Amino acid sequence: MTTPTRPAPTGPLNLSRTTATAARVLRQLRHDPRTIALMIVIPCAMLFLLRYVFDGSPRTFDDIGASLLGIFPLITMFLVTSIATLRERTSGTLERLLALPLGKGDLIAGYALAFGALAIVQSVLATGLAVWFLDLDVTGSPWLLLLVALLDALLGTALGLFVSAFAASEFQAVQFMPAVIFPQLLLCGLFTPRDEMHPALEGLSNVLPMSYAVDGMNEVLRHTDMTATFVRDILIVAGCALLVLGLGAATLRRRTA
Repeated sequence: MTTPTRPAPTGPLNLSRTTATAARVLRQLRHDPRTIALMIVIPCAMLFLLRYVFDGSPRTFDDIGASLLGIFPLITMFLVTSIATLRERTSGTLERLLALPLGKGDLIAGYALAFGALAIVQSVLATGLAVWFLDLDVTGSPWLLLLVALLDALLGTALGLFVSAFAASEFQAVQFMPAVIFPQLLLCGLFTPRDEMHPALEGLSNVLPMSYAVDGMNEVLRHTDMTATFVRDILIVAGCALLVLGLGAATLRRRTA
């Protein structure tokens, strides 16, 4: 005979439970230097490598560097978050936590807050490296570039939290890269303008959030002031992140096995 479990709390987010969850996740990450290196060092290293790949053609780096400044954080946060959350699911940690007076929204918000804090560090370092050390030529404000990079990292966090529900192992979590990230990477306008694609692919790119992340970066690259298109782009990216976080909360189950 099994003991019935207590339903998870519902209603508004509880700040103390959310921050406690975030603090626990950060304490765990502090003891995982490889994960921290993946989140903090790799995007900067990739930008540094890219700059000197195009050493003979600095203009090429200017054309694609801003876009990749948003794409690299999204990809790394997706990988780290999906694997870290999957470990919590498969180890039974999430099941034990949900047996406590901890709502699904509190749990997801805590994870998002913890990884979001790391995303801020990641975005600041990558943006500072690109603009002030690698001489990325940006017409607009570097702070707007940082804003888009941060939103992209948060979107990657949200996507990672969401897809971890559908993987049974860390290998399967990595396998979601081709399904979730690669199509967006091909259709976001990095390789060719979206309006020059086949109409069907252009239509598909119009509903993928990475397209608006790249568009937002390009707006900062080309305009001195904040444009209406830029505002639209960042609102779409932020809205997609919040939507996916909500879906991630909905996928949390009390029993993980």
